Amino acid sequence: MAHIFRVRVYYSDTDAGGIVYHARYLDFAEHARTELLRSISEDKEDLSLLKLAFVVKSLSVDYNQSAFLDDLLEIHTTVEQAKRFSLTFLQRVLRNGEEIATLRVKVGSINVETAKIEPIAGWILEAAERL
Repeated sequence: MAHIFRVRVYYSDTDAGGIVYHARYLDFAEHARTELLRSISEDKEDLSLLKLAFVVKSLSVDYNQSAFLDDLLEIHTTVEQAKRFSLTFLQRVLRNGEEIATLRVKVGSINVETAKIEPIAGWILEAAERL
């Protein structure tokens, strides 16, 4: 089941023509991933207490259609793959039920104090596999 994050397109998200600037999709997707992680950790330790952070290792974006000022977008996020040190997300951006962009984002987990790779907590992997 996908986690759904809704976002309204504001003037600051657009170019002079009222079209969403391509890099803003990355911000929308990051916000959606953050909310997904927040939702699975509600009853668990705060990720900051674990000294764990997720950093983008790779990403790809396919743009199918433009989004415009004042559009209400939904970002549907699922975990495609959960490994010991990484998560791969599939994120679909929809407007009125129609897919306008697709992102694949692979993140690695690091210890924020050492900046070295760190295994993902078991409860996070278990929750991710249920998505």
